[in-house]
Amino acid sequence: MQRREVFTSLASRFRKDKEVTLRPPYYENISLFDKECLTCKEKTCVTFCEEEIICIDEKGRPYLEFKNSGCTYCDSCASACSKEVLNLLNKKQIDAQFSIDTKTCLSWNETICSSCLDVCDQRAIKFFGMFRPIIDMSLCNSCGFCIAPCPSDAIAIKGV
Repeated sequence: MQRREVFTSLASRFRKDKEVTLRPPYYENISLFDKECLTCKEKTCVTFCEEEIICIDEKGRPYLEFKNSGCTYCDSCASACSKEVLNLLNKKQIDAQFSIDTKTCLSWNETICSSCLDVCDQRAIKFFGMFRPIIDMSLCNSCGFCIAPCPSDAIAIKGV
């Protein structure tokens, strides 16, 4: 058993369901998004996503799932969108805010862990000493790369 698996199993009793629906970062109009994505048969945004984080909901609309990776803002999904719902003119950050649950975060509970810090290219995660990390949303680009490596599932996502 690997270290991550041990921490994940220990923290599993603290897990919360995350019911936030995150849309890809290249759309502007939600009503157009809802209408056009439902009629799209190709779902090329899913196929062309290099990180494989775009999924399709039960209605046929794309959403982001950060359980394995994050968004690189590579433009591939927008370039591939045949309906032009996702397009490069609307490039913006993902509409989400991230925060660290101090009750489940290993570092907040005096266990040395920097899994989230190690993957944050924006350096938005700040530690006070070796413990007590916070996410500075003025630096965070909402890419979601900090979600998957967290062994205690302590990073919460809130839609904006």
